[in-house]
Amino acid sequence: MDESYSNFPTSHLIGSVPAVVTEEKSTTNPQANLQIFPPNSGASTGSGYQTLGGTSEANGQQSANTWKGVFSVSSYTQYFNVDEDIVMNRLMSSLNPLSGDFFSKIDANPDLYGLVWVSATLIFVISSLGNCATYLMHKRSDSSSSWSFDVNYVNVAASSVYGYALLVPMGFYFLLQYLGSSASLIRFWCLWGYSLFVLTLSSFLLVIPIEFLRWTITLLAGAASASFVAANLKMYIQSNDLAIVLVAAFVLQMGLTIFIKMWFFS
Repeated sequence: MDESYSNFPTSHLIGSVPAVVTEEKSTTNPQANLQIFPPNSGASTGSGYQTLGGTSEANGQQSANTWKGVFSVSSYTQYFNVDEDIVMNRLMSSLNPLSGDFFSKIDANPDLYGLVWVSATLIFVISSLGNCATYLMHKRSDSSSSWSFDVNYVNVAASSVYGYALLVPMGFYFLLQYLGSSASLIRFWCLWGYSLFVLTLSSFLLVIPIEFLRWTITLLAGAASASFVAANLKMYIQSNDLAIVLVAAFVLQMGLTIFIKMWFFS
């Protein structure tokens, strides 16, 4: 062995190994990049630091702006990120037709829960209770009438309610975009979806086989739902010349309510 190597202190070799290992452990900590500062204040992800999951969520939001994202189910999952308390708060807000602050409540996290599930609930209610109301009216005039369920009620209810909840907000969205307003289609769908909640509640009262009472309930419920839509849509109307847009929204909502009364509870 070379004399220069034999004179080299072995303690330096032994002591240097732990130092290198310790340094590598400190620089390869797998938790070092899991949190990104500053904290993310978005309402959809909750409080705390933004995690790596937030990056993929942002990519999902960006993909929804492309045609590929429009037809991807994952692009819409973020709009169902609501819990029971949020949904109940928005349902209660829809019962206050003159507040006009619905958009401020959903600004951080608009959802499509109302569009899908409130509409589905209304379809189920009016189709089932409509059959029941028809039976009660026939039973009142002819005691020998037997119960029969008209499945056509379901088809008409689904096509009319979902068609209205999808196409009418879309029409107002393109109209306001054309007029120069920065409208949001997701927020419009959210608004019109929750506006159907009062119609769902009023449908239970339309089973009462008294025609005058039915019309009174229909007009009151329709006015409340239409006022809720118009009062919140007003924030997108910058001049009195566009007041016709609010009138159109009110009339269309009343038209849906009257259609439900005449077709399912006549």
